[in-house]
Amino acid sequence: MTADKSSSGNRRYDPDRKERIIEATLEVIAVQGVSGTTHRRIAEAADVPLGSMTYHFASLDDLIEQAFLKLTQEIAHHFDDAFRKAQTVDEAREAVVEVICGWFAVTERKMTLILELYAYVARNPQTRHVMTGWMAKSRQALERHFSPDVAASLDAMIEGASIHNFMHPDGISREAARLIVAKLTA
Repeated sequence: MTADKSSSGNRRYDPDRKERIIEATLEVIAVQGVSGTTHRRIAEAADVPLGSMTYHFASLDDLIEQAFLKLTQEIAHHFDDAFRKAQTVDEAREAVVEVICGWFAVTERKMTLILELYAYVARNPQTRHVMTGWMAKSRQALERHFSPDVAASLDAMIEGASIHNFMHPDGISREAARLIVAKLTA
């Protein structure tokens, strides 16, 4: 890092600091949960001075909200990619199966963050836009291949099935997922 001299003395030039803080926030939430997330823990994880927290973010809630927005945007991007690649309805159905049974989001870290997000939004209704924005992007991706009503049903089923697969050791098999998707999209 290079030093940037300013009227306040020597200052470290760190253009990626805000993004690093947001990433560290997700890491802290994944390990400690939202209830154990503090400015101090985030600053330590991001390797930044504690004062950076209030410089870049209005409050801890603002920081948590921005971290969850980043998480949902990342997931929505991967979700959108899965359905953009599908050329036919059958390929789109198979993409739904892949999302349910083998997709990147069903890692322990990502699912833990998603579950923390659900609880956070439930307790902080002013952040509901994070979830509704994510749902809108998911449905938009699904609507490339399915009607709005079918896309809404698939979106709800995907969310529930993903949680089920995370919690249940056997999960939903690909064959069972294909049957569910076929019935919803018939």
